[in-house]
Amino acid sequence: MIKKLSTILAVIIALPFIVALFVQSDYAVEREVIIERPKAEVFNYIKHLKNQDNYSKWAMIDPNMKKSFQGADGTVGFISAWDSNNEEVGQGEQEITGIIEGERIDFELRFLSPFESTSPAYMLTKEVTKTSTKVSWGFRGNMAYPMNLMFLFMDFEQMIGDDLQTGLDKLKVVLEK
Repeated sequence: MIKKLSTILAVIIALPFIVALFVQSDYAVEREVIIERPKAEVFNYIKHLKNQDNYSKWAMIDPNMKKSFQGADGTVGFISAWDSNNEEVGQGEQEITGIIEGERIDFELRFLSPFESTSPAYMLTKEVTKTSTKVSWGFRGNMAYPMNLMFLFMDFEQMIGDDLQTGLDKLKVVLEK
């Protein structure tokens, strides 16, 4: 009897780890908005990370977070760091890793707490008309085994996508004033 209970208990404990072997570990999210401003004006605004304080959902959650900066904003190598006691914001930094002037800005997001993670992100601008611009904001991530099991219970694409869309909608309001 004890052997049967031990076997059942071992299976119950092992089952989530086995299932996690077959669950995705990567995710990618992208959202977009049309802004009624010329492409050059929009790009020149979004390439400066300090401007994210005016539209990022995460900056709005804790407007009192500690911020620090290294380098020249709007250029490759610029680092914007944050430190918040709010667990939704946590601590981390983002670095501009690439710029295609007028088209694309790439970042590396380095989260330090409440969890450690490094993820690439980007913002793209595309001219729709001479006076309107489509802005896309994207983010990729990885949830390592066995934490990837959380994908079965949480929709990260929607959670992160909703936050990106909130930021883009706020960006639209800021730039169309």
